[in-house]
Amino acid sequence: MVIYDSKQEVEKLEAKVKELLKTTKNDPLEQVNLINALQRLGLGYRFTIEIEEALKEIHDSTPDFLNNDHDLYATALYFRLLRQQGYKISCDVFYKFKDNDNGDFKSDLRDDVKGMLSLYEACHLKVHGEDILEEALNFTTTHLKSALMTNLGSSNLGNQVQYALEQPLHKGMPRLEARNYISLYHEECKWSNVLKKLAVLDFNLVQSFHKKELSDVSKWWKDLDFASKLPFARDRLVECYFWTVGAYFEPSYSLARMFMTKVIALTSTIDDIYDVYGTLAELELFTDAIEKWDASAMTKLPEYMKICYEALLDVYEETEEVLRKEGRSYHVYYAKQAMKEVVRAYFEEAKWCNEGYVPKMEEYMRNAVVTSGYYMLTATSFVEMGKIVSKEAFDWVNNSKLVLASCIIARIMDDLVSHEHEQKRGHVASALECYMKQHGVSEQAVHDEFDKMLDSAWKDLNEGCLSTTTTTTTNNNNNSGTVIPMALRIRAVNLARMIYVIYKDEDAYTHSSRKLKECITVLFITPLLHH
Repeated sequence: MVIYDSKQEVEKLEAKVKELLKTTKNDPLEQVNLINALQRLGLGYRFTIEIEEALKEIHDSTPDFLNNDHDLYATALYFRLLRQQGYKISCDVFYKFKDNDNGDFKSDLRDDVKGMLSLYEACHLKVHGEDILEEALNFTTTHLKSALMTNLGSSNLGNQVQYALEQPLHKGMPRLEARNYISLYHEECKWSNVLKKLAVLDFNLVQSFHKKELSDVSKWWKDLDFASKLPFARDRLVECYFWTVGAYFEPSYSLARMFMTKVIALTSTIDDIYDVYGTLAELELFTDAIEKWDASAMTKLPEYMKICYEALLDVYEETEEVLRKEGRSYHVYYAKQAMKEVVRAYFEEAKWCNEGYVPKMEEYMRNAVVTSGYYMLTATSFVEMGKIVSKEAFDWVNNSKLVLASCIIARIMDDLVSHEHEQKRGHVASALECYMKQHGVSEQAVHDEFDKMLDSAWKDLNEGCLSTTTTTTTNNNNNSGTVIPMALRIRAVNLARMIYVIYKDEDAYTHSSRKLKECITVLFITPLLHH
């Protein structure tokens, strides 16, 4: 009954917001402020079409964007929202904030904390060759830190600055960002009450939806009983679901989430079989069985592998059955191929480990971008997304610079935080060892180099989201590609964001850290209170 009442209330508030989006049309700055608030409060998905239309109109009607007289806050906000939408807005809009005499950013900008915060968030959408955004990021980071030390204290703006410096919006998990922003949102404007009320209702409704899914998928996991049958493997079902919610939280993607969570949980177990438990002879049998993808291949496997193999086949078969009725069972074919590729790469690593072989960095990375699991997870995330997914979309996954960037971010961040723990238990050489051995440099030098690699990968990721770069599927070197919808590209971006959130300071997945438990609690357990 409570949920039914909430849904009715949500519909009323949604109608009010749609009206607001119409009435703010005559004041573009007011409209982008409204759109920004909607997106940051986690409500953007409810108004996708309206926001798309509004931003297209703003983009098309402001060709002279370079010569406007907007202040720093507004310029950076326009820039960020339009870039997020896929428009390649020029970063030259920020040159007017530089001092003509010395080429630095104007010193009086330091007093405009709101403007600097807006610019700081916009800088994270930078692509290659945008030196002014590099400078702006250094400038805003330095001066926001000093503003925090001197005059912001525990004000609401101060809290926003502190949070942003630790977790930039663009690299955050969308649902977690929304949850935190709802707590920080205290705008004084005519629509703030409507938005805050809708955001709280929406968060709690979606949370109750996620709780139900988590309960269902937990039952599946409990019935498999891997915890007692395969005690060497990480038992991280809730963390797997959390990862999936990072890829897509919207209620409409429920089936997609269920399938993806099961695949992540099983992949984590397979990873542990290859890393921790299996002998090389057993791993060869398992690799062959995955290649055959048939129940008859189970007979040769040791008992503990049979348990995992059978569960894997069942999950894919169940989804294939559902999609066959819709004429889309080929989606599962691509997901299987991606899983086979990951397992082949795991086996390659196991052989290296067995031989004590430390590959050169290039050889390591060719295999390691596959073992990151992100090619496979991107393809997996598409399987239950419906009509929007085509054969071309699956082909794009393997040939996309955007997805490759996501894999690089996943592999490098994972290796940076987990290599010491993994070396202690005899793991394959990580990117750090490979680079240090090949180049004869210190660990600090490797960290510096990897920071550059990560920065470059984020730029590739951002570039891949701009509409001018979306015709990415090429056949026989013919550039008559297919435009990949943003709704698909954003999955790879969201997966990269999840790596940033989970591996920023530590391997929070393997060690199921306090930080991760807090994230899980606020997203799936504690509802928001109405004020």
